[in-house]
Amino acid sequence: MSTPFAPYSIVAFNAAKLSENKMHDDTVAKKFGFTGGLVPGVDVYAYMSHAPLTVWGRAFLERGHMEGRFGKPIYDGETATVTAAERDGGLDIQIESRGVVCGTGRATLPAAPSSAVLDDFKLSTPPDHEQRPPADAQSYRAGAWLNIHPFTFSPDQQAEYLKSICEADPIYAKEGIIHPGTILRACNWVLTHNAKMGPWIHVGSTLQHLTPGHVGDEISVRAQVSKNFENKGHKIVELDALVIANNKTPIARVTHAAIYEPRQVRAA
Repeated sequence: MSTPFAPYSIVAFNAAKLSENKMHDDTVAKKFGFTGGLVPGVDVYAYMSHAPLTVWGRAFLERGHMEGRFGKPIYDGETATVTAAERDGGLDIQIESRGVVCGTGRATLPAAPSSAVLDDFKLSTPPDHEQRPPADAQSYRAGAWLNIHPFTFSPDQQAEYLKSICEADPIYAKEGIIHPGTILRACNWVLTHNAKMGPWIHVGSTLQHLTPGHVGDEISVRAQVSKNFENKGHKIVELDALVIANNKTPIARVTHAAIYEPRQVRAA
């Protein structure tokens, strides 16, 4: 370990209150038994990713590996605290709020960079926004290839995002490196660009960094639905996604899981 990690506290911010996913809306989230709108899982992961970056520095964004799972909600305006402990050469990470463990993770730093073959991930064309089919077992069928409408993150968007997640490390602003939270947001778009979803919940991701992406890069994602299954009444989809810069450079490989139809929807 190069640097110890002291507990890291931030005031959580729900930047998705106006998003299409009404699980981030206070009124709708309360109907599902939550206190208010959920802070997005991608941002909870972003908070947690501060730990391995502090410990390993830029190397984490070049070749680091991190898993994050979200079991309890974090709410807007509440203090969330990230802690990390060394174990077997890696970091066990957790995030707490209201005295409750809300998420857990595990980060490691492989000795050598990983790679991915771009041609192993197929191109497809997402439907127009108004033509999206409903999110179901067909639109997210196992084996299906899903892509996003590419986007370019501007310096202003980067600055706004870093502020919204209270990111304290200067490397993102100084070097223009795209944050892990932005990478996972692009993986969310694999779901939302290809089907019209009701209220849904991102439950976890595993991200293998391949090389840093940067502000100004055109970011695309090619993903295959690896699983579509039911657990405890929830319908869950899992993706194997490759995040790509400028249609040629893989920057991350991600396993991304979401409850696309909570059991409360079916019971309503």
